Amino acid sequence: MRRTFATLVHSNRATASVEMALSLPILVALLFGAFELGNYFMTEHIVVKAVRDGARFAARQPFADYAGCSPSATLVTETQNVTRTGRIAAGGTPRFASWSDPNTIDVTATCDDTGSYADAAFYEDNADGVPVVTVQANNVPYTPLFAQVGFASVTLHLNAQSQAAVTGR
Repeated sequence: MRRTFATLVHSNRATASVEMALSLPILVALLFGAFELGNYFMTEHIVVKAVRDGARFAARQPFADYAGCSPSATLVTETQNVTRTGRIAAGGTPRFASWSDPNTIDVTATCDDTGSYADAAFYEDNADGVPVVTVQANNVPYTPLFAQVGFASVTLHLNAQSQAAVTGR
């Protein structure tokens, strides 16, 4: 019995397996954590880019859509669609799966009548000043990769904002 125990203690035949069994959970956690972090930052970038696209779209609409320095209902709907799906028409596919609610996008405008844009000829016809459109995405849901396969039930929220001066063209 003593000899068998001594043989087992001095044996190194399975050390690689034991080391792998001990380090594998840590390596897997680091690997999937890196995937999750990369996916989060990619989704955040998509939201920032989408809001910028929406503000750029709204800024190139005619001044008639900004009567009283307020965007028309049609312009708000179209800007929400462009921001969320990349298409003007309703019913497009969202830029990522969990962004299904267009009401997470606010479209507002303010008028700059300070004269900052006085040299621009295409602003001269607008009596209220230059409309500056703001597109803001609030509480856009981000579902982690592991929540999609049932491991976590956390939902994070992303926010972004962009502004652009309306050119009326």
